Amino acid sequence: MSMSDYIKTEDFKKEKHVPVIDAPASAKAGEFFDVHVSVGKDIPHPNTTEHFIANIVLYYKPEGAGPVYQLGKADFTVHGESVAGANQGPAYTDPHATFKVKLSQPGTLTALSYCNIHGLWESSVKIDVK
Repeated sequence: MSMSDYIKTEDFKKEKHVPVIDAPASAKAGEFFDVHVSVGKDIPHPNTTEHFIANIVLYYKPEGAGPVYQLGKADFTVHGESVAGANQGPAYTDPHATFKVKLSQPGTLTALSYCNIHGLWESSVKIDVK
Protein backbone atom coordinates (compact mmCIF):
# COMPACT_ATOMS: atom_id res chain seq x y z
CA MET A 1 0.00 0.00 0.00
CA SER A 2 1.07 3.59 -0.54
CA MET A 3 -0.21 6.88 0.87
CA SER A 4 -2.14 7.48 -2.36
CA ASP A 5 -4.35 4.54 -1.38
CA TYR A 6 -5.57 6.55 1.61
CA ILE A 7 -6.14 9.93 -0.05
CA LYS A 8 -9.61 10.77 -1.36
CA THR A 9 -10.61 13.30 -4.01
CA GLU A 10 -13.99 14.70 -5.03
CA ASP A 11 -15.60 17.88 -6.31
CA PHE A 12 -15.75 20.33 -3.37
CA LYS A 13 -19.30 21.27 -4.42
CA LYS A 14 -20.39 17.70 -3.57
CA GLU A 15 -18.09 16.87 -0.64
CA LYS A 16 -17.42 18.94 2.49
CA HIS A 17 -13.95 17.47 3.22
CA VAL A 18 -12.16 18.56 0.04
CA PRO A 19 -9.65 21.41 0.41
CA VAL A 20 -10.41 24.29 -1.95
CA ILE A 21 -7.41 26.18 -3.33
CA ASP A 22 -8.02 29.81 -4.25
CA ALA A 23 -4.94 31.03 -6.11
CA PRO A 24 -4.31 33.10 -9.22
CA ALA A 25 -4.04 31.16 -12.49
CA SER A 26 -0.67 32.81 -13.05
CA ALA A 27 1.92 34.62 -10.98
CA LYS A 28 4.97 36.72 -11.67
CA ALA A 29 8.23 34.88 -11.02
CA GLY A 30 9.91 36.04 -7.82
CA GLU A 31 6.91 37.94 -6.45
CA PHE A 32 4.82 36.87 -3.47
CA PHE A 33 1.12 36.11 -3.92
CA ASP A 34 -1.59 34.69 -1.67
CA VAL A 35 -2.88 31.13 -1.79
CA HIS A 36 -6.00 30.62 0.32
CA VAL A 37 -7.00 27.05 1.21
CA SER A 38 -10.25 26.19 2.97
CA VAL A 39 -12.42 23.20 3.74
CA GLY A 40 -16.19 23.50 3.58
CA LYS A 41 -16.46 26.25 0.97
CA ASP A 42 -19.83 25.16 -0.48
CA ILE A 43 -20.86 22.54 2.09
CA PRO A 44 -19.80 23.54 5.62
CA HIS A 45 -17.83 21.02 7.64
CA PRO A 46 -19.20 20.68 11.22
CA ASN A 47 -15.89 21.28 13.08
CA THR A 48 -17.18 19.97 16.37
CA THR A 49 -15.32 18.29 19.20
CA GLU A 50 -16.26 14.93 17.70
CA HIS A 51 -15.79 15.69 13.96
CA PHE A 52 -13.23 18.22 12.76
CA ILE A 53 -10.57 19.17 10.23
CA ALA A 54 -7.25 18.89 12.06
CA ASN A 55 -4.98 20.47 9.45
CA ILE A 56 -4.35 21.63 5.91
CA VAL A 57 -0.97 21.16 4.19
CA LEU A 58 -0.03 22.96 0.96
CA TYR A 59 2.52 21.48 -1.48
CA TYR A 60 4.12 22.66 -4.73
CA LYS A 61 5.49 20.48 -7.51
CA PRO A 62 7.42 22.34 -10.23
CA GLU A 63 6.85 21.22 -13.81
CA GLY A 64 9.39 18.68 -14.97
CA ALA A 65 11.94 17.12 -12.66
CA GLY A 66 12.43 18.00 -9.04
CA PRO A 67 11.05 17.26 -5.63
CA VAL A 68 7.71 18.21 -4.13
CA TYR A 69 7.95 21.13 -1.69
CA GLN A 70 5.82 21.50 1.42
CA LEU A 71 4.94 25.21 1.38
CA GLY A 72 3.14 25.30 4.68
CA LYS A 73 0.85 23.66 7.20
CA ALA A 74 -2.00 25.07 9.24
CA ASP A 75 -3.21 23.20 12.32
CA PHE A 76 -6.72 23.71 13.69
CA THR A 77 -6.55 22.66 17.32
CA VAL A 78 -9.68 23.93 19.06
CA HIS A 79 -13.16 22.60 18.29
CA GLY A 80 -15.31 23.47 21.27
CA GLU A 81 -13.58 21.20 23.77
CA SER A 82 -14.09 22.06 27.42
CA VAL A 83 -14.00 20.57 30.90
CA ALA A 84 -17.76 21.25 30.81
CA GLY A 85 -18.06 18.73 27.96
CA ALA A 86 -17.93 18.36 24.21
CA ASN A 87 -18.86 21.48 22.24
CA GLN A 88 -19.19 23.53 25.42
CA GLY A 89 -15.90 25.40 25.06
CA PRO A 90 -15.53 29.11 24.36
CA ALA A 91 -13.35 28.71 21.22
CA TYR A 92 -13.47 27.05 17.82
CA THR A 93 -11.20 27.15 14.76
CA ASP A 94 -12.40 26.99 11.17
CA PRO A 95 -10.24 25.33 8.48
CA HIS A 96 -9.11 28.35 6.46
CA ALA A 97 -5.47 29.29 5.85
CA THR A 98 -3.66 31.80 3.68
CA PHE A 99 -0.11 31.11 2.55
CA LYS A 100 2.12 33.82 1.06
CA VAL A 101 4.05 32.09 -1.73
CA LYS A 102 6.82 33.04 -4.16
CA LEU A 103 7.61 30.72 -7.09
CA SER A 104 10.15 30.83 -9.90
CA GLN A 105 8.58 28.34 -12.30
CA PRO A 106 5.18 26.91 -13.22
CA GLY A 107 3.85 23.84 -11.50
CA THR A 108 1.03 22.40 -9.43
CA LEU A 109 -0.26 23.41 -6.02
CA THR A 110 -1.74 20.52 -4.05
CA ALA A 111 -3.58 20.77 -0.74
CA LEU A 112 -4.30 17.95 1.70
CA SER A 113 -6.81 18.22 4.50
CA TYR A 114 -7.18 15.75 7.35
CA CYS A 115 -10.54 14.98 8.95
CA ASN A 116 -10.33 13.06 12.23
CA ILE A 117 -13.15 10.73 11.06
CA HIS A 118 -12.96 10.67 7.24
CA GLY A 119 -9.19 10.81 6.68
CA LEU A 120 -7.14 12.58 4.01
CA TRP A 121 -8.60 14.63 1.15
CA GLU A 122 -6.75 16.23 -1.77
CA SER A 123 -7.17 18.82 -4.49
CA SER A 124 -4.76 20.41 -6.96
CA VAL A 125 -4.53 23.40 -9.28
CA LYS A 126 -1.94 24.27 -11.90
CA ILE A 127 -0.23 27.64 -11.71
CA ASP A 128 1.61 29.40 -14.49
CA VAL A 129 4.65 31.45 -13.51
CA LYS A 130 6.11 34.04 -15.89
